[in-house]
Amino acid sequence: MESDRSLMEMQMDVSTDKLMQDLKAVVGDTEDLLKATASQSGEQIARIRARAEESLHTARARIKSITQAAEAQALEAAREVDKQVRDNPWTAVGVAAGLALVLGILLGRK
Repeated sequence: MESDRSLMEMQMDVSTDKLMQDLKAVVGDTEDLLKATASQSGEQIARIRARAEESLHTARARIKSITQAAEAQALEAAREVDKQVRDNPWTAVGVAAGLALVLGILLGRK
């Protein structure tokens, strides 16, 4: 059950990363569009620019919110790992030794 949860969390992280990349691309494109249309005039252009600026503001706020949530989640995960290592130091040493052994075997192959 724990591995299912970890797999789901990894998939969510990938989805979140993809969303963040897409959102940043939209922000960049919107900024470019606003710069390109800065010299344009007219009522329709003004409405479109106003909507684009509002969307840009919303996207920036969303990026900030997602980033802060991810930072808080990473900090909580680090605290949990630290707690587990302190509560079970020999288990942590064993896991680290096992990983080092596997890594050594993989890197030692030619």
